Amino acid sequence: MATIVVTGGSSGVGLAAAKQFAARGDEVVLVGRDPRRLADAVAQVRAAAGGTEPPHFRADFERLDEVRALAGDLLAGFPTIDVLANNAGGMVNEFRRTVDGFEATFQGNHLAPFLLTSLLRERLRGGRVVNTASRAHMRGRPDPDRPAGDPESYNPWQAYGAGKSANILFAAEAARRWPDVFSVSFHPGVVRTNFGAGRTVRLFYRYAPFLVTPEKAGELLVWLATVPETELVNGGYYVGHTLTRPAAHARDAALAGRLWEAGTEAVNK
Repeated sequence: MATIVVTGGSSGVGLAAAKQFAARGDEVVLVGRDPRRLADAVAQVRAAAGGTEPPHFRADFERLDEVRALAGDLLAGFPTIDVLANNAGGMVNEFRRTVDGFEATFQGNHLAPFLLTSLLRERLRGGRVVNTASRAHMRGRPDPDRPAGDPESYNPWQAYGAGKSANILFAAEAARRWPDVFSVSFHPGVVRTNFGAGRTVRLFYRYAPFLVTPEKAGELLVWLATVPETELVNGGYYVGHTLTRPAAHARDAALAGRLWEAGTEAVNK
């Protein structure tokens, strides 16, 4: 039985994957932000696990102190973490700076999971990190020198794209720096969820006819978390079951290194 931590586990891809892990007999640790959704997710995962209550923690990734507290709880409660699914993330419609001083989309999608993974690094030795990225990474390039963002030039899709590019760059750089932790990123498809900023975008992600179901996207996350490492490439970016070259800026090793160093400085202030 593997111990698998799923962030963003209270809805969408994370919840779908969590139920599939639980049905396999794995120990699923749910992390979510909204207490009501998290409680509902716990009930669904409990049912998938045949009545076993999954451990669960509430954390808001727009508050790095809560990420640190989450890491402390996980380190205290689980001697082994086989898989960390960095699945939490989203898009903020209007510019917002967090209490930590960073642009909210960048913090929620990159800095918070970067901090969590770094704090769990020793516990993940010999394990795996799966980062939920997106083809939306093509829309934005992260700027390691400006994690606080610029309210004058803010565009939600560019900010989200930059965050998803950071997920891909993080997976690749982690593979270089932490060879004993297997890291990948993936595009889950355009998933039918409550994702989005603004009414129009949310309606699109709920009702457009060609969307991927959360269950199908969850299957891909589960596959990446459980398939033998020999069938994957450490640091790779996957679209479906296919290793895929991301946009040029998202495979820039120099940018990945700068992003890592800037992220380390940012979360340790």
